[in-house]
Amino acid sequence: MKTHSLTLGAALACAWLLPAAAYAAEATKPDAPVEVKPGVTDVETRYQAGSSPIGQAEMHQDINPKAPPMTKAEFEKARQIYFERCAGCHGVLRKGATGKPLTPDITLGKGTDYLKVFINYGSPAGMPNWGTSGELTAQEVDVMARYVQQTPPQPPEYGLNEMKASWKLIVPPEKRPKKKMNNYNVENIFSTTLRDSGEVALIDGDTKKIINIVKTGYAVHISRLSASGRYLFVIGRDAKINMIDLWMDKPDNVAEIKVGLEARSVDTSKYKGYQDKYAIAGSYWPPQFVIMKGDTLEPLKIVATRGMTVDTQEYHPEPRVAAIVASHFKPEFVVNVKETGKILLVNYKDLHNLEITEIGAARFLHDGGWDASKRYFLVAANQSNKIAVVDAKEGKLIKLIDVGKIPHPGRGANFVHPKYGPVWATSHLGAEDITLIGTDPKGHPQYAWKPVQVLKGQGGGSLFIKTHPQSKHLYIDTPLNPDAKISQSVAVFDINNLGGGFKVLPIAEWAKLGEGAKRVVQPEFNKAGNEVWFSVWNAKNQESAVVVVDDKTLALKTVIKDPRLITPTGKFNVYNTQHDIY
Repeated sequence: MKTHSLTLGAALACAWLLPAAAYAAEATKPDAPVEVKPGVTDVETRYQAGSSPIGQAEMHQDINPKAPPMTKAEFEKARQIYFERCAGCHGVLRKGATGKPLTPDITLGKGTDYLKVFINYGSPAGMPNWGTSGELTAQEVDVMARYVQQTPPQPPEYGLNEMKASWKLIVPPEKRPKKKMNNYNVENIFSTTLRDSGEVALIDGDTKKIINIVKTGYAVHISRLSASGRYLFVIGRDAKINMIDLWMDKPDNVAEIKVGLEARSVDTSKYKGYQDKYAIAGSYWPPQFVIMKGDTLEPLKIVATRGMTVDTQEYHPEPRVAAIVASHFKPEFVVNVKETGKILLVNYKDLHNLEITEIGAARFLHDGGWDASKRYFLVAANQSNKIAVVDAKEGKLIKLIDVGKIPHPGRGANFVHPKYGPVWATSHLGAEDITLIGTDPKGHPQYAWKPVQVLKGQGGGSLFIKTHPQSKHLYIDTPLNPDAKISQSVAVFDINNLGGGFKVLPIAEWAKLGEGAKRVVQPEFNKAGNEVWFSVWNAKNQESAVVVVDDKTLALKTVIKDPRLITPTGKFNVYNTQHDIY
């Protein structure tokens, strides 16, 4: 049973995070042996591995008289394993997501012995070999075979009452500074996820010193800025949002709320006249999004995303909310619903008479970003191997573009190609491809919304790709590649000579750390665009670092080390995040 959660991610999600966010579990334990299966890469298996915070919630055990017997202790143990290993792919309700359904109407007919073999050895379709890899003991395999024949336990819903009970207004707006009270260059601060400590490090991009370590939710997936650049919003995989005031003498939390049991996405209103007025967050569980007051996080409007899929038009009970971005052309949020494949344009002009435009795209929508004009949003439907393009001005789908295996762009990378004009780029988890898509329908109509060039990078396992308007370089990480030399380095292309191949920067080697996986993840530029920062992500009990590279020379500039930098993953520069520069 493989899982599918990001971040920075997981994603980095969401992801993040890292952001997916989706590769979280891999940083805190040694790499387990993975059996290579036909058509399924080691990278894919590692990407799916990750636990779900939902497993901590109280759930009712409904004894199925037709299922093999289980003690309460066995059931609880199996439930824990399921939410650590399986829920992200097979779904909280076991009704299927990127993986197949595991409900009793299917599993009872298979029987315990068959299921034990399946769990133990895996399958060519992508099911990891949990038993033979050493991840699960023979006893645990037996428990899981019996568990998936039981009625799935139902996680609790999470509505307005629960949100308000979790909401803390630490510093009311009227008691906050009327002007900036510190001397920091706020626009060049980096909000850096410290995944396993449940914190973010605010790092001064000028001095490379830590300004403050702020307590947050677990495994922060992304950081987003208010339109004014004053407030920083971060969301953890446990669905906790923290609102940080960057004007304070020492920037810190002024409000927090828990919007569900698991989440990945947050953003704020950007349209003229609505700057800083609203914030929005999307949940994995329950499948819904909530609009909040932008200065306090008070919840105002909750909208469920359960519904029909775009392809087979079958009902899906838990379509998770993936990336959310704020439109610059209308008072709208662009909300991507993973399992149904729908993109929702949510107009926040009137919350009582909410207008939502539903755009059918492709299933398994995940992450994406704006083109350079900020009119077109490009989002990866990762397991469908497509990029969906939405025109935020006209409010419609422009095209579904076929790309390589499991695109994972983060927010993508915008630059002007010497031949094809403005392009947006994505890298991939399941392939070494870096796909460049034309984004200029007026100036270069013959190339618009087509893959104009496919570069070959170091290998699969990429989570983020990045450049900057002031840079001539394109950076691609590969933290999930099984080859340590590849996962601990990055590939760099010269934008003006893309055919010349890439240069490899040994980022982890430059960090001079001790033992550990030392995965290099998420390039992020400073405001000026002359430095690019990388996280060297080690286990919680091992030393990590942030490496800063001179973009012009591609030489090491500095290494940021501190005992408080525990499992750093996503880094978000205030100015670039505020203005959607990537």
